[in-house]
Amino acid sequence: MDEVTFKSDTVLSDVHLYTPNQRHLMVRLNSAGQPVFLSHFKLAWSQDSQIDSGTEGGDYRDVPTEETLAGTGSPGSPPGSSCSSEGFPLQASTDATGQEGAGTQLDEDGDLDVVRRPRAASDSEPAWCPRDKVHPMILTQEEDDILGDETQENSTYDIIRIEHTMATPLDDVGKQVWRGALFLADYILFQWDLFQGRTVLELGAGTGFTSIIAATVAQTVYCTDVGADLLAMCQRNIALNSHLTASGVVCLYFTGNVVKVRELDWLKDSLCTDPEVPFSWSEEDISDLYNHTTIVLAAEVFYDDDLTDALFKTLFRLAHKLKNACTAILSVEKRLNFTLSHLDVTCEAYDHFHSSLHRLEKHRDGQLRFTVEPVEPSFPQYLVYERIRQLELWKIFMEPVT
Repeated sequence: MDEVTFKSDTVLSDVHLYTPNQRHLMVRLNSAGQPVFLSHFKLAWSQDSQIDSGTEGGDYRDVPTEETLAGTGSPGSPPGSSCSSEGFPLQASTDATGQEGAGTQLDEDGDLDVVRRPRAASDSEPAWCPRDKVHPMILTQEEDDILGDETQENSTYDIIRIEHTMATPLDDVGKQVWRGALFLADYILFQWDLFQGRTVLELGAGTGFTSIIAATVAQTVYCTDVGADLLAMCQRNIALNSHLTASGVVCLYFTGNVVKVRELDWLKDSLCTDPEVPFSWSEEDISDLYNHTTIVLAAEVFYDDDLTDALFKTLFRLAHKLKNACTAILSVEKRLNFTLSHLDVTCEAYDHFHSSLHRLEKHRDGQLRFTVEPVEPSFPQYLVYERIRQLELWKIFMEPVT
């Protein structure tokens, strides 16, 4: 398998697309026959190492990369920002033949004849850093073990290991890592006291990235989605990150924190309690969920109008069953698309999400009050990704009417 093949019905997350000068290591095939890759995401815990997130007017798009097992560029430079071995800048140097004053040359038909500088035999590398092609590599068991040992030696609390797929059909986008999940994870790390000791429910958890971050401070996290293969990937990622700890942040498992992977289908009115079904709910789980949950999370799940409607119905249903007042924190990316129906650039999925927020806020049933407010995106960036202006966080406060 030399290169990733993209078909017309596949999508690829920008988190994986903008990963220059690194190999994506394919570690296995899942039950659907899709290649599964293992990537590393580095946490910048110290104040000095935090990435500029634009809080002082900086550019959100400084470092659009992710760290994988293959390592990064040259020391002292951000991943993907290094140049060639001879130190050429990212922008190609000006061509001598293109200097101002050179005469315009036309061919016999009167068209502009572009003269290109002949490449010298000594030009072993171009004057810019072209983006590497994606070359997945299947690891043997021995290689996997060696890399795993190196990872354990070199990281104690600042590396998150995530298995994911790439270039999936739209139905399987939950198996990729998306910017909105990293954006929400940054907020959790910034507002860790809001999550400390809480019971948290994540809807549409995908690879489980945000649930893993939440579990570093929350007491119990219910990591939910649909599909046995996807939920198994969540479970595996949680196991891969049992090492995650830092000063001031509690540790997975070792201090009593629990991450429970469960199936939660937004299109169904009840939770699956069949013990024969993988990742089903026990009566104890359901009781704990309704009695103690105070925070609900959802990241990058607003790309389809029907699913958006189903999620808001699920939120509404859960809010009426929860014993305590609850806050939902939703992460969304405003994606711009040109549509033939409008013959213009539109944000239909985002617009539908926004109208759903307004409908929920206006709802009055005499039992609950829903208050919606945006979150100012000025909090620090602890993870390496491209934080664009189109990323948004919204809070929904769900409180009983007094």
